[in-house]
Amino acid sequence: MDKEKIAIMTDSGADVPEEIIEKYNVKVIPLKIIFKDGEFTDKLNITAEEVYKRMEKEIPKTSLPDGEIIKGIFDEIKAEGYDKVIAITISSGLSGTNNMVRLVAEDYKGLDIFVLDTKNIGIGSGLSAVEAAHQIDQGLSFEEIKKNLVKSADKAKVYFHVPTLEYLQKGGRIGLVQSVLGSVMNLKPIITCNEEGIYHTVAKVRGNAKSIKRTIELVEAYASQSEKYNLAVAYGGETAIEEAKLIKEELKTKLPNHEQIFFDQVSPALGVHTGPGLIGIGVQLLDDK
Repeated sequence: MDKEKIAIMTDSGADVPEEIIEKYNVKVIPLKIIFKDGEFTDKLNITAEEVYKRMEKEIPKTSLPDGEIIKGIFDEIKAEGYDKVIAITISSGLSGTNNMVRLVAEDYKGLDIFVLDTKNIGIGSGLSAVEAAHQIDQGLSFEEIKKNLVKSADKAKVYFHVPTLEYLQKGGRIGLVQSVLGSVMNLKPIITCNEEGIYHTVAKVRGNAKSIKRTIELVEAYASQSEKYNLAVAYGGETAIEEAKLIKEELKTKLPNHEQIFFDQVSPALGVHTGPGLIGIGVQLLDDK
């Protein structure tokens, strides 16, 4: 039997690590960032840093890609000789991207397409694409990978240390995150996605240093459920990079059973909703329990 040719598709909000995109030819649907003076394509013609600088004067809107762009990516996948696609998107609870991909996939002829709603965002979502790439590499069948991804999607978590709630509020993405008195008390929320894939607060800690320490503790507690796991650190803008590097080194020591540890900047589209200084730590449990 011929080996199945399986492509991976994702969206730019899933923050799939650059090294995985390059190594496994992952196709990325770019989200849009809209300022008054024009529309930009996430990661293609605007960087997160430019987004943060502009946000001092104007909070942009983000929008999902139109159906034609998604169809164009399916065309490209087909032209490259693939016959099956695993499309991995950020949470349908936070974005309409999943629904848009599903609708285009339903009408698309010539490819067998599976669309996974990770109920997650950022690298929490991207770790499912890492796992898909790994399983394709191991030669697992399309059916096996589909089953495994549905099971393992809820074994991935991302915890965000958010320096301010201002951007989540302005972008209408506040979800179940309470903002009352937060800024007055210098309370820093630690946010993750719940089972429905909506932001909610898992802890509120006074001050940045304590918030980061607590985020690491939450990651340690989550990772302790498994004998092996992947880790990822994502940072929002230049103001957070040094802190993020220190966190990565601390995680290496505290969680030595990691298979891989990824380090990257969050996508500009995610940066719009969370603002500069964000640090996200992702964990994916890799056991079969």
